[in-house]
Amino acid sequence: MSGITRWDVDVVIDMHARLGEGPLWDHRKRVLAWVDILARLVHFTDPETGVTTSIPAGTEVGALGLLGADAYLLAVRNGFAVFDGASIEVTDEVLTAAGQRMNDGAVDPVGRFIAGSITDDRTPSGALYARDTAGSVRELFGGVTVSNGLAWSADGARMYYVDSPLQTIEVMDYDVGSGTVSDRQTFVTIPEDAGIPDGLTIDAEGCLWLALWGGSAVRRYSPEGALVGEVELPVPRVTSCAFGGPDLDRLFITTASVGASPHDPPRALEGALFVVEPGCTGAESVVADVSP
Repeated sequence: MSGITRWDVDVVIDMHARLGEGPLWDHRKRVLAWVDILARLVHFTDPETGVTTSIPAGTEVGALGLLGADAYLLAVRNGFAVFDGASIEVTDEVLTAAGQRMNDGAVDPVGRFIAGSITDDRTPSGALYARDTAGSVRELFGGVTVSNGLAWSADGARMYYVDSPLQTIEVMDYDVGSGTVSDRQTFVTIPEDAGIPDGLTIDAEGCLWLALWGGSAVRRYSPEGALVGEVELPVPRVTSCAFGGPDLDRLFITTASVGASPHDPPRALEGALFVVEPGCTGAESVVADVSP
């Protein structure tokens, strides 16, 4: 791929996460919050020192959102929860069938927490859910297999979404006032030999950054859907990315150590947290303020 920009990465800390995911810059505390889904841990990393505090969650946590002055909303195995810094309380159990769990999610431009489910058997029986600012939970749409990356345009009018087995980034109209979607369509198709689309984020220029599971990379796509940049990583299973740091000018990248073939030797740095300075910035994380 000629004519695209490439960047070098650095290691923030090698946690050897089984399934590192959900990076989120917490500007309130100046730390990167992220999770290890399979280890059932929530991590808080100081990017300047790599010092990390790990909190046992007691359940799988797929994603986090900032809540109020110092708390967090979580997408946990069966639904949504609140973490106040000391304990985790499940507030909404939305998944009751076996073989599903909540996965990736993000807070929308006005404070709703949007998160979707993943199915063990990879059938399209999952859904994308919204926890509204009043605290109620509703389904945005069904037919989901592996719900992953979410991001919104600067004006909130477009939502980008990844259901990984579709090998696409989708885009749809988003009504910020009602929190509803329409006109869902393909934005970018990912070739299968490039990896499986996973988590994503958006920068201040409207470009999307997409993590590629099995692809050893994060790709940058223009607002028109053209591939314009790529971050190559020394590990295969790249899971998600988010802008952070005091100036929001660093891209943090999570990875996983789980999923290797038993015939493959383990690679150094699998499951590490990486960072790159891409020469652009992201947006500050929205803080949800909803009923507990």
